[in-house]
Parts: sequence; structure tokens; C-alpha cells
Amino acid sequence: MDYLDFEKPIQELEEQLEKTRNLEQETQVDMGKTVKEIEKKLVATKKDIYKNLSPWQRVQLSRHPQRPYTLAYIEAITEGNFLELHGDRNVKDDKAMVGGWGMVGDQSVMFVGQQKGVNTKMRQYRNFGMANPEGYRKAMRLMKMAEKFNRPIVTLIDTPGAFPGLEAEERGQGEAIAKNLYDMSLLKVPVICIVIGEGASGGALGIGVGDKVLMLENSWYSVISPENCSTILWRTWDYKEQAAAALKLTADDMLKNKLIDGIIKEPLGGAHNDPTAMFDTVKTEILKNIEKLSKLDSEKLINQRINKFSKMGYFNE
Repeated sequence: MDYLDFEKPIQELEEQLEKTRNLEQETQVDMGKTVKEIEKKLVATKKDIYKNLSPWQRVQLSRHPQRPYTLAYIEAITEGNFLELHGDRNVKDDKAMVGGWGMVGDQSVMFVGQQKGVNTKMRQYRNFGMANPEGYRKAMRLMKMAEKFNRPIVTLIDTPGAFPGLEAEERGQGEAIAKNLYDMSLLKVPVICIVIGEGASGGALGIGVGDKVLMLENSWYSVISPENCSTILWRTWDYKEQAAAALKLTADDMLKNKLIDGIIKEPLGGAHNDPTAMFDTVKTEILKNIEKLSKLDSEKLINQRINKFSKMGYFNE
């Protein structure tokens, strides 16, 4: 288990608990009372730490190396009944953007999302979850396919941003994202967007226009990362914590400002502490929202979606 800097008290207690249990086995001395006391203290410490997380600490949790990524969610939610589709039919298949058909219970769903990669080699293969223009065009191709067959769409957002390289700009990165924003607003089927980790800039928004936009408790969603914001304002990364607070990028802030529709609670300590429970919670949310949205006709879906996004950032004095 990897521990973040603010999780050191938890690490110390868990190490103490492990040593106590090992000592009990070695000496055959009953240490049940001591074990229970440490376990009780561990739970209390976790609750105290995780209920008082700063915005920057939530950013750190969203990037935890053991946090489940898009394909892990899809595999668990569909119970392995997933058919991945590839390519944008123009340039190539972008490995940072994944998608395809999956069964959620008895419901056929089109999944689309960014995949970061679970180790160093896979992160390079997936370009760290930073999609090129062909990734966004593939995403829209799959969404149009879902619309054709009248099936709901679920997007899982987890990216540090769209790929900023020269070749991406040459192939129309801005145009590809802008077209997705327009086309997603007019899709005739239910669209559910879930930020499962990092939701940075247009890279996240490129698959983030939906009837329901939800965020996991320890995810973030912002026009810029705290580090880059700090670099622009202070010419150094040293003020990333202040930048994180100023950006109002947490799920609580986003809900308060009416930029998302709901927050999905995570297990104590984050999604990586109990992935199975996290997968079950997300699956329940998906099925619940599909059931509600499926009752609306396509015209009402589109009008509500457009009105919702049109009102964002507008304050009537």
C-alpha cells in the first residue's frame, strides 16, 4: 500500500497493528485486547483525517497510484461482458481513449472514458490518459453509434488534460473537443458523465456534456490543474495548495456552484481502499439514472441538457 504524506498517522497505526498480530502468532500470547484498541484508534484516525481533507489532499487522492481506472470500472460493472471498439475511422486508434458496448444488468450501455495505465509501461502506452484529437473523434463515433441503436451512454472521466503536443494541435485538438461539446449536447439518448479521478480542462469536458454529471467524492474538476495554475500566477509549483483551494475544484465546490448534479460517496480512505464497494456504488448510480432518464423523450432530454449547461456561470442580479 502506498501512503500519501497526510496519511502517515494511518501508516504508523497499520504497521503497529501488523506487528502486534505477528507478535501474537509468534509468542502464542493472547493480544486480542491490544489489537482491538489499535483497530478502534485506526478507524477513528481515518475518519478524522478523511473528513477534513483540503482541496490539495483530494487532488492527491484522485491521483493515488492504486486508484481504479476506467477499464477496471467497466470490467467490474459489466462483469466482464464488455466489447471494446477501436479507431476513429480517420487517423488511428487512440489508446488513451477507450470505449465499447457493455451490459449493466440487462441494460446495454455504450461506455467511453480515458484510461491512464496501471504501470509505467502501460502509462506510456496509454499516453497517461491524455487523448489526441483522434481519441475525441473515436469517442464521438461511439456515442453516435449508441444514438443510432437507442442505447444510453456512460462516460468515465479521468485525465490530466488533452494531449498538448504539436502533432495534436496540427490534427485539430481544439476543433475535435469543440465538436464533441456541440454534438454531445444534441444526442437523443441519455448521457451520464462520471468524474472518477482527475477532470482537467477541455480534455475532461470533451466527454463531459451529459444529462447527469456526477463526481466521485475525492475527484476534482477544473479548467486547469493546481500545479499549472500556480506556475502561471507565481512562476513556481510551490503554491499548488493555495491554487487548489482558489480553483474550487472539489466535488463539494462543484455541486455548490451547480456545475455538477451529484456526488458519489467513496469508501473510507478513497476508492482504492475498497474498489469492489466503489464499483458497486457506481453501478447502482448508473442504473438509477438510466432508469430516470429513459422515461424522458429525446426532445426533452436535449432541451434539459442544453438549458442546464447554458445556465452555468450566469448570475441574474
